[in-house]
Amino acid sequence: MYTSRPVYAIIEDSGTQIMVRKDDILDIDLRKLPEGATSLTFDKVLAVGNEDGSVATLGAPYLANVTVVAEIVKSLKRGAKTVLNKYSRRKGYRRHKGHRQSFVQVKISEIVL
Repeated sequence: MYTSRPVYAIIEDSGTQIMVRKDDILDIDLRKLPEGATSLTFDKVLAVGNEDGSVATLGAPYLANVTVVAEIVKSLKRGAKTVLNKYSRRKGYRRHKGHRQSFVQVKISEIVL
């Protein structure tokens, strides 16, 4: 089925599709983690690609028996502040809100077939 070692995988996490390679560091949405957890496993793998850049296998919708294992680098990371301003001229209406999203920072350790 697989002619060579997979170089990248496309995973689905929290409704987003993310292309990952080994040793990539990425921020994913915050989730409840068990106490003392050091790794995460993503089992919703949509596609796996080869070294030459071609897609080796596509799932329908997910690939069976393919997982991506990631190490947890930082369990709580805060993103940049997003500022929302509302303003209506001549009405005296001004609203100012800010939001900081929380993330889990992970490092992709391997793609398991």
